[in-house]
Amino acid sequence: MKNIEIYTTMFCPFCSRAKKLLKQKGVTYKEIDVTVSGDLRQEMTKRAGGSYTVPQVFVDGEHIGDCNYLYMLEGAGKLDPILGKS
Repeated sequence: MKNIEIYTTMFCPFCSRAKKLLKQKGVTYKEIDVTVSGDLRQEMTKRAGGSYTVPQVFVDGEHIGDCNYLYMLEGAGKLDPILGKS
């Protein structure tokens, strides 16, 4: 099983959409809420190569991208292999 992490904030519609897609895919993920933690947001930004908006998604430590990128991958049929789904 792949290790999926998603950095989020409360009340973020893009975060909700990204989590909804991951749930529809039937994968489990670790949610890291950066709403009130500057340290966690700095960690996310560093891991994401400077991207500071949420959500930011990582699979097995590799930066995948934000909500729009997840949906682009899904539309292109490329998300399932990244998530380890057949």
